[in-house]
Amino acid sequence: MHTLHLLRHAKSSWKEEAEDHERALSRRGREAARSVGRYLPAATGRLDLVLCSSARRTRETMGLALGGFAALPRSLIEDGLYLASCASLLGRLRRLDEKAGNVLLIGHNPGLQELAVALAAFDSPDYRALATGKFPTAALASFRVATSWAALDRSPLIGYVVLKLLDED
Repeated sequence: MHTLHLLRHAKSSWKEEAEDHERALSRRGREAARSVGRYLPAATGRLDLVLCSSARRTRETMGLALGGFAALPRSLIEDGLYLASCASLLGRLRRLDEKAGNVLLIGHNPGLQELAVALAAFDSPDYRALATGKFPTAALASFRVATSWAALDRSPLIGYVVLKLLDED
């Protein structure tokens, strides 16, 4: 049994004239990533691996979101995850080592939202909210994966949290 968590990067800044890959988090984005960091350890448990896009905003999100963990999980920053399509993300996940039982992927829309919808089992309680709504910045979708990573396909969506819900807690 594996667990997969998909986290969209927090809100980035458009104020600076920077290339897209180098855009930093906005003030609000940093606050959101810290909120996720307070929530994440309880929601995910001990992570075996974090896969993160090489974009600055995803790396900053990772640093702040992992701040609540007592021990930092192994992390890989990969250029191939930057603005990756659903198919590319799925391909990367299907190459995971089976020893990685609990994985967090930090990436970008639209690929990340498309992946979340493609993976979510139709009968999951939060499927409708995920499939018909947006996958906003700092959203987290979690899946229970009963297959090998190589056979990753539709799986029960065991959690779907958006920042607005975190702020209400």
